[in-house]
Amino acid sequence: MTKGYLIDMDGVIYRGSTMIPGAVEFIQQLQRTGTPFLFLTNNSERSPKDLVAKFSHYGLKVSWKNFYTAAHCTADFLVRQQPTSSAFVIGEGGLIVALQEAGIAFDSIKPDFVVVGEGRVLSFELMEKAMRLLAKGSRLVATNPDTWCPTDAGPRPGTGALVALLESATNTKAYCLGKPNPFMFVMARKRLGLRTDETVMIGDTMETDIRGAVELGIPAYLVLTGSTKREDVARYPYQPSGILNSIADLLNLEESVLAHAAVAA
Repeated sequence: MTKGYLIDMDGVIYRGSTMIPGAVEFIQQLQRTGTPFLFLTNNSERSPKDLVAKFSHYGLKVSWKNFYTAAHCTADFLVRQQPTSSAFVIGEGGLIVALQEAGIAFDSIKPDFVVVGEGRVLSFELMEKAMRLLAKGSRLVATNPDTWCPTDAGPRPGTGALVALLESATNTKAYCLGKPNPFMFVMARKRLGLRTDETVMIGDTMETDIRGAVELGIPAYLVLTGSTKREDVARYPYQPSGILNSIADLLNLEESVLAHAAVAA
């Protein structure tokens, strides 16, 4: 029986700067019923408090505790690998804040890790520096594997595209956190304090949201308001637990809605 939700943001809650109909009402319903939920995003650019401010402009009041980003996932991973680790970071505020809060030191001389995240701070000088650090033994980590990000003006290169430059130049393979890495789903589920069978993932992308949940055994429901069309689903070897037209289909939070979606899939 469903007791909590992991919810992707872009394509599920909003598209660009426009809220998807029913999304605000669904989150407000979760808040009224005390149902635990986390927004799960591969974007490491913004901190949870930045995202709280963004949502408030949409008329949705949530806590910073309702967000688990790829930046958090990366920080959690680094701390578990090496509690006193250091990092050279190519990324923006959200990633910087998450690493700082985890106690990870910033080092541009001999860091344990080179960490690449979302943002527009990239320069050839930074890439040269990262390349030389990797040659000296630093390990390469990416906050997520996404090669592009949607914006109102159109797509822009994502973390996966940026880190590919370093992989090619150094013959080094990055370890990618974020979705679909099961580590992100495990850590998010633990934050909710729920078992796997009590948790449901709601996402719009087969390659990240659905795949990661399926690999961990978490029920995963695909919404058609994002990047995946219904006719695309059949070509994947893994399948969602069900397909929903949008998150608005969950407004009544009835188990029959999920059961019907599973049959329709």
